[in-house]
Amino acid sequence: ETDWNLTWYTENPDFTKCFQNTVLFWVPCIYLWVCFPIYFLYLHQHDRGYIQMSHLNKAKTALGLLLWIICWADLFYSFWERSQNIFQPPIFFISPTVLGITMLLATFLIQYERMKGVQSSGVMLIFWFTALLCATIIFRSKILHALNLVAEVDVFRYVTFYSYFILVLIQLILSCFPERPPLFSETVNDLNPCPESSASFLSKITFWWITGLMIQGYRRPLEAKDLWSLNKDDMSEEIVPGLTTYWAKECANTKKQPIKMVYSPQKQIQSSNSNGEVAEEVEALIIKPSQRTAEPSLFKVLYKTFGPYFLMSFLFKASHDLMMFSGPEILKLLINFVNDKDAPDWQGYLYTGLLFACACLQTLILHQYFHICFVTGMRLKTAVVGAVYRKALVITNSARKTSTVGEIVNLMSVDAQRFMDLATYINMIWSAPLQVILALYLLWQNLGPSVLAGVAVMILLVPVNAVIAMKTKTYQVAHMKSKDNRIKLMNEILNGIKVLKLYAWELAFKEKVLGIRQEELKVLKKSAYLAAVSTFTWVCAPFLVALSTFAVYVLVDKNNVLDAQKAFVSLALFNILRFPLNILPMVISSIVQASVSLKRLRLFLSHEELETNSVIRGSIKDTEGSIIVKHATFSWSRNDPPSLNDMNFTIPEGALIAIVGQVGCGKSSLLSALLGEMDKKEGYVAVKGTVAYVPQQAWIQNATLKDNIIFGREIKESQYKRVVEACALLPDIEILPTGDRTEIGEKGVNLSGGQKQRVSLARAVYCDTDVYLFDDPLSAVDAHVGKHIFDKVIGPKGILKNKTRVLVTHGVSYLPLMDTIIVMTDGKISEMGSYQELLKQDGAFAEFLRTYANADQEVESANSPTVKEGKHMENGVLANEATGKPLLRQLSNSSTYSGETVKSLNQTSTTDLQKVPVEKNAWKLTEADTAKTGRVKAAMYWEYMKAIGLFISFLSIFLFICNHVASLASNYWLSLWTDDPVINGTQQHTNVRLGVYGALGISQGIAVFGYSMAVSIGGIFASRLLHVDLLHNVLRSPMSFFERTPSGNLVNRFSKEIDTIDSMIPQIIKMFMGSTFNVIGACIIILLATPIVAIVIPPLGLAYFFVQRFYVATSRQLKRLESVSRSPVYSHFNETLLGVSVIRAFEEQKRFIHQSDLKVDENQKAYYPSIVANRWLAVRLECVGNCIVFFAALFAVIARKSLSPGLVGLSVSYSLQITTYLNWLVRMSSELETNIVAVERVKEYSEMEKEAPWSIEQTAPPNNWPPEGKVEFRGYGLRYREDLDLVLKNINVSINGGEKVGIVGRTGAGKSSLTLGLFRINESAAGEIIIDGVNIAKIGLHDLRFKITIIPQDPVLFSGSLRMNLDPFDKYSDEEVWTSLELAHLKNFVSSLPDKLNHECSEGGENLSVGQRQLVCLARALLRKTKILVLDEATAAVDLETDDLIQSTIRTQFEDCTVLTIAHRLNTIMDYERILVLDKGKIVECDSPANLLQKKGIFYSMAKDSGLA
Repeated sequence: ETDWNLTWYTENPDFTKCFQNTVLFWVPCIYLWVCFPIYFLYLHQHDRGYIQMSHLNKAKTALGLLLWIICWADLFYSFWERSQNIFQPPIFFISPTVLGITMLLATFLIQYERMKGVQSSGVMLIFWFTALLCATIIFRSKILHALNLVAEVDVFRYVTFYSYFILVLIQLILSCFPERPPLFSETVNDLNPCPESSASFLSKITFWWITGLMIQGYRRPLEAKDLWSLNKDDMSEEIVPGLTTYWAKECANTKKQPIKMVYSPQKQIQSSNSNGEVAEEVEALIIKPSQRTAEPSLFKVLYKTFGPYFLMSFLFKASHDLMMFSGPEILKLLINFVNDKDAPDWQGYLYTGLLFACACLQTLILHQYFHICFVTGMRLKTAVVGAVYRKALVITNSARKTSTVGEIVNLMSVDAQRFMDLATYINMIWSAPLQVILALYLLWQNLGPSVLAGVAVMILLVPVNAVIAMKTKTYQVAHMKSKDNRIKLMNEILNGIKVLKLYAWELAFKEKVLGIRQEELKVLKKSAYLAAVSTFTWVCAPFLVALSTFAVYVLVDKNNVLDAQKAFVSLALFNILRFPLNILPMVISSIVQASVSLKRLRLFLSHEELETNSVIRGSIKDTEGSIIVKHATFSWSRNDPPSLNDMNFTIPEGALIAIVGQVGCGKSSLLSALLGEMDKKEGYVAVKGTVAYVPQQAWIQNATLKDNIIFGREIKESQYKRVVEACALLPDIEILPTGDRTEIGEKGVNLSGGQKQRVSLARAVYCDTDVYLFDDPLSAVDAHVGKHIFDKVIGPKGILKNKTRVLVTHGVSYLPLMDTIIVMTDGKISEMGSYQELLKQDGAFAEFLRTYANADQEVESANSPTVKEGKHMENGVLANEATGKPLLRQLSNSSTYSGETVKSLNQTSTTDLQKVPVEKNAWKLTEADTAKTGRVKAAMYWEYMKAIGLFISFLSIFLFICNHVASLASNYWLSLWTDDPVINGTQQHTNVRLGVYGALGISQGIAVFGYSMAVSIGGIFASRLLHVDLLHNVLRSPMSFFERTPSGNLVNRFSKEIDTIDSMIPQIIKMFMGSTFNVIGACIIILLATPIVAIVIPPLGLAYFFVQRFYVATSRQLKRLESVSRSPVYSHFNETLLGVSVIRAFEEQKRFIHQSDLKVDENQKAYYPSIVANRWLAVRLECVGNCIVFFAALFAVIARKSLSPGLVGLSVSYSLQITTYLNWLVRMSSELETNIVAVERVKEYSEMEKEAPWSIEQTAPPNNWPPEGKVEFRGYGLRYREDLDLVLKNINVSINGGEKVGIVGRTGAGKSSLTLGLFRINESAAGEIIIDGVNIAKIGLHDLRFKITIIPQDPVLFSGSLRMNLDPFDKYSDEEVWTSLELAHLKNFVSSLPDKLNHECSEGGENLSVGQRQLVCLARALLRKTKILVLDEATAAVDLETDDLIQSTIRTQFEDCTVLTIAHRLNTIMDYERILVLDKGKIVECDSPANLLQKKGIFYSMAKDSGLA
């Protein structure tokens, strides 16, 4: 009791001597001895290399030894005293001994850490800190003792203690500094190492080491080169092998058990037949279950790989959960302290200090926990991606067929992402129930059984939320469905925009899109109501809980008094309780999703793998031959019937072998078998030496042309040149924008089929291996190119003449040159021998020759320039070898203009423009510039408010304010209630207090509901307006805009950005406003209670603001970098899956795995700093929050004489919440900034240039215009863009009404440009076009385009009914439509369809043949029947009869109309009245066909080429 008087109930507290000498000295010792064994083992296993001795280390060691000497000096002094017969209590011997040994241990650890490469030790830092803390208490008491004049002073012990104290202080300071990095560590050769590994312990727990990056990111947007390299433990090459080895072990373990049992029945069967059958039955029963249970568990493997590191998070989480409840408990003590006016002041300061210390410790622990979780998540993702990639390279073909490429890519993206999410949540599974139980226990202690009322309300709200979630999900599905429809339609509109413009159909399609959008908004509105309800429950839940609890508590018993302590401690506990209850449903759904992903991954990783030893790859020492196959039978998978039976052949070294046979007889399978891609059932196969393989479908990587050919070998220029020339690639390289450094798009989009095949061939030739397997590489190239390749590469005089070559071929002409020919029929070899031998046998081979010879002969004899490869239109790029003009020029004229090409060219020409300097600016197409950096302008928020409507905007802000005022008022009222005086053990106005409290709460609820509705509905108004705006602006853009902008970007605007505006922004605005007002409210309450806090809030606010700005700038850029580096991972994976057989054949797996790892690491390099940046921010913010708590409590303690306990409780309980709110506020403000960008990107298009107005009232031509259809060009000129040359120069020609005119000219002469000018797709650059006396430049575009009809080159149909495709505006009657169909020769076809005119065309009209689509376009023209018809003749070879049909219909139906035909095949226009011949944009000849032929000019030479002259 006297001890307590000395320590607690006194103005000047102190501990007893005994306590000082035992407990305070022993605490640090016990800590170190407990940690030592665990830490020692940990260091023993994690050896990071050896650190050299440094001054720092020497100093630490010396001080440690000094401390030991001092402690033992004390001990010897005690012995000396004993000899002087001064008997001290035994503690004076024990304490110095223990302390001395501990100091020796500390010194040993300092050295041991140095040996093991620990740069900064947390264990030691905490040890010195505890030692110092304990010493400080003794220090204070010794000083008090010394000042006390009566007491005698033990001089020697005082001196030793003071020196001990100073040394411990110095040790603590020294252990804050990190050591130098260990020798031979990776960081030395790293250009940009991560500062984390060399940071000190304090810097690590506060995440101080990332500050440099934050400052850099604030000064200028970060780039990829600013990012640090990953820590070694986070790299793919560290993580993935760990996972794969554990997985292999696990698979081996599970396979062992059932296999032993499978063989047992057979032995018994041999012994005796009668029991044999019975035995087998029994055995089978045993086998079944064991196989089912023995599936390798992926969870176990993941646990083994990541468990040890992740287990740390358990400890952190548990300690954090316990500390969370210290806040309310200390609050209880504080309120009691304020109540008790006699308590000494220092207790209040102690509580304040404790509150602050607990809060800070909680912050540090929580964020260490999160850091561990996120890093584990990141490693999980790396491991999953790596494991899936490695597996994809070895699974059998049959296994690959079971899952599509898309599904496998999903494993990497979606499923890996789910594991990442789960890593952060999984601890909540035990932590949430723990928190709930603890909170309920403390509440029960506080309020007794009335707590159950509050809990009941909480539990009732859980199913309400669940129901809301279910409903939301169904609405989401519906929303997705209509969104998909809308995007599909938008996609078609953007792909067929040219046709829409030519036909002036924009408005009809705009209506269609808006119709779908209307449906979508209906669903959105429903989910907005739901969202409002859920916000209402979420915001009001804590209040309802408090209300019900307090009401029950007060009403049950008159003597239950609601005082400050009970009310505010309960409120604090309820706030804690709210979080786990809300998060549990999320955790459970997250676990369910992850378990599904786990199963999918396990299935994929357990697929069959190729047997590596089925084909023996030896060296070439053997004399037998280079490929030996004996009695081999192959099938595609273990269960399939064999597709190659009993193959026997030997191929000598250096032979040239052809494999021929009918389609599907197993030629390609044979090559696959030789490569080991098939399952070998029996037999022996050996392939000597290295192998190169050219597949039938060329596989091209997304890399430069040169990289595709070199394929990871070393570069030898001379050999490279030889190969390129032999494979006939030189002319192609000339055409490409940057020669062989041109980047090839995915799957080789910017190469023609023949070019791809030749690149694939060049790759094999360059690799210079012993055996070559060619799978029909000559079929995709033209005859003369094929001949060149055969002569120069494959044949007896080619580069490969000394290698073993196996060629699958259909070309009969090459067969006589072969050494041996293998003839295959139905998976067997039917004949084998040289060409002559096989002809004599007159078997299957002779028959094969008869089939193929005729076809081949024609090609051989003609071999005319028309077949010349590269004249083909490949993807709209004219690969025109003859003229060799720069490709880009031709492209812009070629009017089959597909979005694809634009994209691929964009890729090609940005790589580096060696050859075409002129086009440099022109061809950097777009999209590089749209990702805006820097802050979002305030104007955007204003734009968005205008889109919502200012009334609703201000209404919702007003309701927000109402809600928070009501909430503050209700809590203030509660504090007044708790301060009601207690008379005779009861409070007076309980019912009034309760009633007002309830009323305030309900009004708060109404306000919440109101603002939630207002924001959601406002959001819908905004998104409707912004979408209509965007759609209108895009449709009003000129054609040039669509050619410049990849359709992907536009579709993205319509899907992603609009989706963000629809569903994300309103939610985020709600949360943002909520947290803003919460923070302001909390500050107001604290200021009300203790106005002096006003001094502290501005500097804290400033600190907060700075931290927030730094964070937002850096984190936004890191997010961007992360998403930019994510797509290469998936596209590289996609590519690998497509070319897996080639990679295996060339044995390049290692290189591809390495590449994939690098790409994943590159992505994680951006992801890791962004995790740490989040932690950095949170620690900084929570410190600001903790300071607010500290000052609120401190000033409350200082002013306690004037404060009521109710106000103290109110102010501290608000300040306890403020940290959470601050965190939310920053999160939400940065979310708001990233998402409001969507509004900016949608608005972007309203500032774009627009085409001329669609209709102009004043100049609108009369309805019957044009009466005769006379077209005059007067000095007309046209250019595509301001900075390009004229494409048409000074065109003067007048075409009379009803005249039929053909327009011809070589490619790129400007034929299509004439029509573009006529329809004003491009406005004139000079001169004018007059139609029947009206200058077309003066009237509205739709007025013009409705009066001219075009039958376009490529027939475009839109998905929808056939009727809609003919007449989208519903202007014509059914009879007229049927008439037009009849004239277009489609009547029979359409009548035979089940839905007749309502037949649904699929996207792009895929379900009609090309010819039928042409005829539908003709029917459109017949239906519109205008005076002027432009016919852009199809370059795509429409079958000749369709062509004749179209021509004859035009001759009869459009007799009195003006017809302009752009002709590619001259025979169609030989009977026209006049022909214009264009060349280089000028009219060079213009006369009737007969006269032009006589002139022997350009027209004559063209006619001669086509064989008409």
